[in-house]
Amino acid sequence: MRSLQDWLDAYGVSHTNKTNKLIHWICVPVIFFNVIGLLSCIPHDFLSNLVQADSVLTEYMHFGTLVVILGGVFYLRLSPTMFVGILLWSIFCLWGNIQLAKLSLGGMNIPLWQSSLALFVLAWIGQFVGHKIEGAKPSFFEDLQFLMIGPAWLMAFIYQKLGIKY
Repeated sequence: MRSLQDWLDAYGVSHTNKTNKLIHWICVPVIFFNVIGLLSCIPHDFLSNLVQADSVLTEYMHFGTLVVILGGVFYLRLSPTMFVGILLWSIFCLWGNIQLAKLSLGGMNIPLWQSSLALFVLAWIGQFVGHKIEGAKPSFFEDLQFLMIGPAWLMAFIYQKLGIKY
């Protein structure tokens, strides 16, 4: 199994251009956030039935949460410290999507799945533009696990700035 640093180094090879990096700083979090939003919109009554109907947890019982848990296992195997950072970001994304689902902007009731899908597509377009500028294919063409490394790659930069070892 590759170490976290091996993954980050391999990911970094196709992410050296400043513009591509900037695009990734915007698009990777947007994609992450909106994947959770899209997954939370899949009908999931059987998951909600696992907790009491009046529990605050019912809002969090959806496929987005399930994917966060499974992703957490991936990050925990790589680095407990990275797991904590990604977990905090994931909790924010879960909470944020619940808030967006409740939001009505100026009377426009745009369902969460529609806004999530639109932003997801736009962010992926941005990613591919960044890689066109970089002149390198996205890493996930080599290995789909790189889709999980993008958020860790950004978190690693945050950790470095804060002096946290990952």
